[in-house]
Amino acid sequence: MDTNLPRERMADAAREAAPREAARPGRGSDLTGRVAVVTGAARGIGRAIALEMAMNGADVVAIDIAGPVSPSSDAEPATAAELEQTTLRIRALGRRTCGIHTDIRDIAALRAAADHIERAFGRIDILVANAAIQRWMPLLKMNDSDWLDIVDVNLNGTANTIRAFAPKMVARRYGRIIVLSSMQGKKGTKHAASYSASKWGILGLAKSAALELGEHNITVNALIPGLVDTKLTRYDKRLRESMAETGRAPPDHPLPEQAWAARAPTVALEVGWLQPDDVSPAAVFLASDAASMVTGAEFEVTAGDSAKTI
Repeated sequence: MDTNLPRERMADAAREAAPREAARPGRGSDLTGRVAVVTGAARGIGRAIALEMAMNGADVVAIDIAGPVSPSSDAEPATAAELEQTTLRIRALGRRTCGIHTDIRDIAALRAAADHIERAFGRIDILVANAAIQRWMPLLKMNDSDWLDIVDVNLNGTANTIRAFAPKMVARRYGRIIVLSSMQGKKGTKHAASYSASKWGILGLAKSAALELGEHNITVNALIPGLVDTKLTRYDKRLRESMAETGRAPPDHPLPEQAWAARAPTVALEVGWLQPDDVSPAAVFLASDAASMVTGAEFEVTAGDSAKTI
């Protein structure tokens, strides 16, 4: 301790340095009184996180474009009905909610959404930047949109989301920001360079934001799922790639059961892929008081794929 500090500041520093008995049941999951915003919440991982946070006490605003994003997206787009279903399920849990149709590429729209949410809910405590699209296309065969749109949605859209909502947290000197990367952002991915690059960039974005926002009592962490059973992965091309990664030659139109059987033996916990609600508890922890000293970190939920990388 610096003994040149004024006596009052020395006393404050001593209190901060003293051991604290902060442990209590549920500290890693209790979000009572918090307001969370989740993008890409119409379905999949985004919906699972929104519901998990609501189950643990948070009011949750669900944001999604709920419509076509890009012709370069391999998955069918989310719908307005799916976004409404998310909000209905949150409301059934007794939590306040609303659904907002917004394109995360439009930072002005995101800032307007942040203003609306703050007025309607009084605060914004938690931000989950989850919205993303994926494209499987060899690098030398890509159209410009196969690169630009994926990077624009995934990386630029995540940055826009932070830039739009973090000022609300700075003003209150509190916040938890969670961005969604991917195991494909931890390594190269054959035929998915734009997706891999965008998700790798999100890790650099999260660490940089953590350094900048820490002084405002805001944490920023990256949640890294492995292969998860969502619309982003359950289609022929992705199933074929998941089988090919095991060294087995896939059929042109593999059944999900075939892809599972090929992949499961290569994963430590012997599952072909995860479900969205396997990932969502980690997001709740990162948003909770128990994670107050966790920032700039990468949390991998992969059933064991993490064991294959450094």
